[in-house]
Amino acid sequence: MNRYQASKQADVLMLGYLFSAAELRSLFDRLGYDVDEEVWRRTVDYYLRRTSHGSTLSGLVHGLVLARARRAEAWSYVHEALEADIADIQGGTTGEGIHLGAMAGTLDLVQRGLTGLETREDALFLDPVPLPALSEYGFSLRYRGHWGIGIRRRSGQLATGLRDSEESPIRVVPADRAVTITPGETCTLVLPGE
Repeated sequence: MNRYQASKQADVLMLGYLFSAAELRSLFDRLGYDVDEEVWRRTVDYYLRRTSHGSTLSGLVHGLVLARARRAEAWSYVHEALEADIADIQGGTTGEGIHLGAMAGTLDLVQRGLTGLETREDALFLDPVPLPALSEYGFSLRYRGHWGIGIRRRSGQLATGLRDSEESPIRVVPADRAVTITPGETCTLVLPGE
């Protein structure tokens, strides 16, 4: 495979890294193309079979794309990305320093990929990936003036909490409903199908 071919693989899969399936459908629809979920899944399959994975960033991109497209298969890439520097998978480069791009990418993978986090339609959309190997995780984020919005996924539940503040309530949209959370409140929802 030459550099041009490898670059084109990365370009196509980067669309799935940058945009969710719903966003891709909307973008392609505006360009006059019909890209439904089946077309996107076939595209992911096509490039997955042809990608050489010569970079630690490849696991990040594939992990996030698979978290959106073929959720059950995402864990092997997530695990590889999280372990890259710790296990020194490239054989000797960790001693020279950590790969900040890979480290930032693993955070993005957990925050956006594993939670299905999207900010659109004036709401936080969440659609967590069920990963038995990672039974619990959590983090804080900033959104619409709120500092420290807590997101925690565990045991088939998703908890979202806001610190007490003077800010407005926010809408949170898990897979099958929408809830409004006011500052100082935590909302715990049972995830469907778990």
